Amino acid sequence: MDPEEVKRLILAGLPDCEVMVKGDGSHFDAIVVGEIFADKSLVKQQQLVYATVNEKIASGALHALSIKTYTPADWAKASKFQVSS
Repeated sequence: MDPEEVKRLILAGLPDCEVMVKGDGSHFDAIVVGEIFADKSLVKQQQLVYATVNEKIASGALHALSIKTYTPADWAKASKFQVSS
């Protein structure tokens, strides 16, 4: 898998989000920004993203995915202060 394929999977399941993915082979880091995360626990936010890639994880094509989720307002603050992704 490549980062673009992981991004497409996440966007297919969460089409109203902004998605950035980096990585190689089977290990990836994703930043997902969307209003869908507002008022949801961190666990629920992660579950929403994992649901988009579960099939690839189950098949072994995707071994590890590190996820950071933000609302647009939180992302604006984090990127303003250049929080490390």
